[in-house]
Amino acid sequence: MLFHSSIRTELARTFGATLVVLITIVMTIILIRTLGQASRGNVNPSEVLMVMGLSMLGYMPILLTLSLFIAIVGTLSRMYTDSEMVIWFSSGRGLAGFLPPLLRFAWPILLAVTVLSLLAWPWANQQIQELKVRYEKRGNIERVAPGRFQESADGSRVFFIDKDSPDNTTGSNVFISSNVNGKASVTSARTGRIEIIRGDRFLLLTDGQRLESPADGAPQWRLSQFEEYGIRIAEDVLAAQNIVPAKATSTLELIREPTRANQGELGWRLGLAFATVNLVLLALAVSSVNPRAGRSGNLIFALLTFVVYYNLVTLGLTWVASGRASLPVFLAALHGGVLALAVLWTASRHNNWTLRDLMRRPGLRSAGSGP
Repeated sequence: MLFHSSIRTELARTFGATLVVLITIVMTIILIRTLGQASRGNVNPSEVLMVMGLSMLGYMPILLTLSLFIAIVGTLSRMYTDSEMVIWFSSGRGLAGFLPPLLRFAWPILLAVTVLSLLAWPWANQQIQELKVRYEKRGNIERVAPGRFQESADGSRVFFIDKDSPDNTTGSNVFISSNVNGKASVTSARTGRIEIIRGDRFLLLTDGQRLESPADGAPQWRLSQFEEYGIRIAEDVLAAQNIVPAKATSTLELIREPTRANQGELGWRLGLAFATVNLVLLALAVSSVNPRAGRSGNLIFALLTFVVYYNLVTLGLTWVASGRASLPVFLAALHGGVLALAVLWTASRHNNWTLRDLMRRPGLRSAGSGP
């Protein structure tokens, strides 16, 4: 049918262009943030692209929803501006008649948003969490970077080297400050190297000195110089994190363990799917524009509508997690309320209702029609 095909064709073109622009912007933001995390030692520099891809997968439900909303508002607003809506309305098509082609175009996107928010979002966060934990589990020597003070995994030592070799086994101008069992010490050496002796790794320092406090906590400090000093490198790694954040927990586990944090996360994931459906109806009502006024103000209002709705969904996560609201009540109040508003708004556009018509009572009309 010409009516359905023309609308879906323009929707697909606008949706694709909007999605490409949004993906480009978000990827740039994620790249800057991931590089900042890598510079602070939170992410392995060699895994920056992998973290970017996983982060982008987690943001896809939001980008798909926003692209769909902008595509519908932009397409219908253009039809109002170019007076195409007048043609369709004069041919017997009401505003509600646009709902079937919109839903026919949007249902694959609705399905993708649901699958991504319920399955891909927790999986991507879980993979990112595992990458960060695995990088944090590296040994103290692997943590050291030239020209930077680096703290050990347990926080008991601080390392510094001026330069290192390409194989990361030797370095110059080594500085080590430690505080173990209440005993503080500062060790410096001209050079240092890593050697394996009888299966254990040792850090051998040459031409240096060591300043340490006595074990009993007395104020006297002891200074000693050495030509060579060896320190056994223990496998100092972080303990495995048994507490998995709610955003990295699968949806099935959230349902099995209905804690407040899990219910808040579950409400956020379900909210993305419900919001996509509601935004399709809202876009149908919001897109009405005066042909003489232009589309800029309408698009800005539509974007503000999306921002407010999305912030309410995110705020609901905090409310449910803190116990201020239960999950069913929040879902019914927010998404049910938005659905009722969208249906009422669309019905008023379809039937050309005005505030005066809604407030006017039948009794008053009949009384006013007399002689």
